[in-house]
Amino acid sequence: MTGEAIACYVLGAALAAVLLVYMLLEIHYFIRMGVCVFIARFFKKRITVLDSADVKGVCLTTDVDTLLYHMNNVRYLREVDFARADFYERTGLYRKILSKGGAVVQGSCTIRYRRFIRPFSVFRITSKIIYWDEKSIFMEHRFITPKDDFVRAIVLCQQRVINCSASDVMKELVDVERGVEKPQVPMEVAKWIECNEISSANLRNGC
Repeated sequence: MTGEAIACYVLGAALAAVLLVYMLLEIHYFIRMGVCVFIARFFKKRITVLDSADVKGVCLTTDVDTLLYHMNNVRYLREVDFARADFYERTGLYRKILSKGGAVVQGSCTIRYRRFIRPFSVFRITSKIIYWDEKSIFMEHRFITPKDDFVRAIVLCQQRVINCSASDVMKELVDVERGVEKPQVPMEVAKWIECNEISSANLRNGC
């Protein structure tokens, strides 16, 4: 086998390996997540855990639904992943949870769509913590189009903290010396928690 043939064989094998990886893993998702965390850590300013964080996005052709008319519904939750990673990194929330031997997982999520995000439209996601209890941290994410400042969708997420207390984590991050207090639970969140508890009870009872 000549050197040229070997080179072609190696190149073909490498391309096949790259194709296989792309088929098995959504590589651009992991790349974007890494870039998101890198930018938040080294280029964005730190914020407190009760501040609101903004990230920007664009609805691309890979984000639209089968009608090619607006952003696919599931893409909203994917975009929230990146917004939450930005928030965790800039506030130090994730590092604080890890330092206590804990971890955080998505416990539940609800989204209300108000108006389409069109292809190639620019939007921003504002993320903030609106409540917490002993086990969970509740976050709100708003999709806003800057051209009209309209809230296109609102996402509520329950971040379940495991192996440590969510309340203890927040106490260490909230600036209690300046008189900052835990926010009251918003009515929609209280009703949502109640709904989740009813659903859990039904599942435990085999319903």
